[in-house]
Parts: sequence; structure tokens; C-alpha cells
Amino acid sequence: MTKPARRAHRRVDAEANDRALLRAAHDVLAEDGAHASVAAIAARAGVGIGTLYRRYRTKSELFQHLCAVSLDQWLAAAEDGLAHDDPWEGLAHYVTTGVALGSGSLGPIAGMIEITEEMADKNTRSDAAAALLVERAHAAGVLRSDVTVIDLHLLLEQLGRSPLLEQLGRQGRPDLVEAARNSRARITAIALDGLRAPAPRPLPGAPPGYELFSERWEPPPPGT
Repeated sequence: MTKPARRAHRRVDAEANDRALLRAAHDVLAEDGAHASVAAIAARAGVGIGTLYRRYRTKSELFQHLCAVSLDQWLAAAEDGLAHDDPWEGLAHYVTTGVALGSGSLGPIAGMIEITEEMADKNTRSDAAAALLVERAHAAGVLRSDVTVIDLHLLLEQLGRSPLLEQLGRQGRPDLVEAARNSRARITAIALDGLRAPAPRPLPGAPPGYELFSERWEPPPPGT
């Protein structure tokens, strides 16, 4: 094998390892939360800890990259939704894609990692695209008027975690996974119907503020 071929082969292997590490980090976070360990992530990815540390110097760096990749996916979901001519179909695409992305699994690392400039920039762009989706749906009269983009993202965070699927994974029950996925699709459809205008009754309380996201990702004060 020539040197260029060997370099290309190593690059392909490295990219495959990186994809496996990111999938593993996402899955282990879903199961173990803030206690997710690099050993568990490497084992789930099928690589050695040395491979993980050659790619990421620290666990925090791995989680930062995982968040950046997730934000890219959210931005793509919102942009794909905006590409739909029908405002409701565009919003529904964003919701169903968001549920599949499983953003709720990243919640446990809120406040544990430093927000990089890359993460902040991607978050701003993703939030702006999502807000435009909601504005467009409101203008078309298809989304209930009292639902905000924060409501939508909090809903997606809840639906993005599937305790049933996580439990079946831990139990090694692939025979029930398809039924569990179908049940989540049904719950998502129920949630989408609840977002549609007109609303049968107003939502309770005041609309949530963005601090539920922004302040949660700030590091806790020293000594807490």
C-alpha cells in the first residue's frame, strides 16, 4: 500500500472511530447521565481509551464536540423545515426530527462544560432558525398562538428522551425496540396535535423564559 493510500485509510478509520465515539457518548449520557465515564464511552464505541484520548484531550472536550455536532443537526432540521412550503409541515418536520435527535440526553452535562465560541455561535443560528419556524406557523394560523419557541424546545427535550427505549437497551431486549419506537411515534403525533391551532383552552401560567436554557448551562457557583 502506498503512503497516500495508507494515510487515506488511517483517515477513514479515524473518522469512523470519531462517529462511533460520538454515538457512544450520546448513548452513555442517556443511560448514565452526569456520571458517564470515558471508559464506558470507549467500551460502547468499541475502541480503547487511548483512541478516545488521541481524539479528545478530556471528557469535557468530547462533550463540547458532541454539543457542537448536535447543534449542527438542529440547525439542519430547522432549515429543512423552513424549506417546506407548508408552514405546518415544516414545523412538524422539525418536531419529529428533533425527537429522533434525542436532545434530552444532553441535559445532564448542562453546567458541566464550558460553552465554547463555536457552540455559542451555532446555538444562536439554530435558535434563530427555530424562531423563524414558529413565527411562520403563527402567521399562517396553524400553531396555537400561546406556544412559544421555548415551549417547543422544552417539549422536544422531554420527548427526546425515551426511558422505555433506554430500559430496553439496558435489558438487551431488541425484540421490543420496534414496538417502543412505534409508541414514541404515536406520542409525538399526540404532541403535534396539541400544538395545532385552534387551542381548546389557554396554556397555564406565564410563557417560559430563555433563562431555563441559558442559566442551566452556566457553571454552578463555587461551593455548590
